[in-house]
Amino acid sequence: MEAKSRVRVLNALNHIQPDKVPFDLSGHRSSGINPQTYRRLRQYLGLPERPVKVYDIIQQIAVLDEDFLDWAGVDTIELGRGFSLADDDWKPWTLADGTDCLIPAYVDVRREGDNWLLYGGSPSRTLGIQKPGMNFFDQNYWPYLNGVPDTLSSLEQDINNQLWAIPSPPNLAIIDEAAFRKGAKALRASTGRAIVGLIGNSMHELPQFLCRMDNFLMLMASEPQTVHRLQDALVEIHLKNMEYYLGAVGPYIDILLVVDDLGTQMGPLLSPRMYREFLKPHHSVLCNRVKELADVKILLHCCGGIRQLLDDLIDAGFDAVNPVQISCKGMETQGLKQDFGDRLCFWAGVAIRKESFRMPPRKKYASTCLNSLRFSLRVEDMSFSRSIILWREFPQKTLWQ
Repeated sequence: MEAKSRVRVLNALNHIQPDKVPFDLSGHRSSGINPQTYRRLRQYLGLPERPVKVYDIIQQIAVLDEDFLDWAGVDTIELGRGFSLADDDWKPWTLADGTDCLIPAYVDVRREGDNWLLYGGSPSRTLGIQKPGMNFFDQNYWPYLNGVPDTLSSLEQDINNQLWAIPSPPNLAIIDEAAFRKGAKALRASTGRAIVGLIGNSMHELPQFLCRMDNFLMLMASEPQTVHRLQDALVEIHLKNMEYYLGAVGPYIDILLVVDDLGTQMGPLLSPRMYREFLKPHHSVLCNRVKELADVKILLHCCGGIRQLLDDLIDAGFDAVNPVQISCKGMETQGLKQDFGDRLCFWAGVAIRKESFRMPPRKKYASTCLNSLRFSLRVEDMSFSRSIILWREFPQKTLWQ
């Protein structure tokens, strides 16, 4: 299998000039497409009608078919596309707008009144809710809502009792290590795209999923020893899971994606001092162990304005960040390239503003030209550093109506 796409992505990650800017679409959840939008896009392009598979029911993200990936010139693919390949791995469901789709057969989703509820955990309970008009599930159960317990002996089980523990394929609870390795090896042999493995390994978000965001942020200020105790226990679980994961599929993936949203529109959620106290030591341990276990690059999904944290994130061992929200304070492209471009790859999103789809045709054309000019200038800003990978953000419902 010719691997031009894989080489292109790895060159960008290694700060080597690629033949062209690599393009990611659905290589991980944050660069995916809403299923209603994907269905319309296939119709617009004249591609054959196919059942839409929603592999991530929480955020409702579609599996992109091979014919579409080829049309778009996509250079990446998510490891999960090597799994759930049989028809009976999927079951029918209906999206909020009435669109029929398929979801993983193991997902326990039930209609109760006007709402859809997601069940999971042990014992099984409601973990998320989709109310009328929503295109996603909101978390509605937090195991540590009333406080972090004095003993964390049940932490591993408690992690599975929150919404974000509901897996997308591959579901490692129902396949063994041999099947995990076999699926990854087969995907590697079948594609020349760079393969992205998703593992999470969150040190900041996962405690929020356990405690609820407001509670955990207050704990960082009011009970730092409780936070340290929780994070010390979490990192041991992450290390164990990572050793299993990379031991099975490390030779077959190119990028390992970890998740820790640390930013807002106006800047970081926490100060550099707090990052260094609470998160950097654990991030460093995890990144160092990844590099010991496998020859992969580490991509951090981290939304928001995080410029003040980038030096520390680089020092911790991250090779790339996504989504690079250039609309956030401090995330101007020229400054990012100048200060970090030789040390960090920017896995950057290209946003399409919804407003442009509501404009009259003449104004829409002018807006599109202006946005294209702005985009071209931003790519020029970043690509000089040979460290940019692009992905496209598609707004829900507004495309091709």
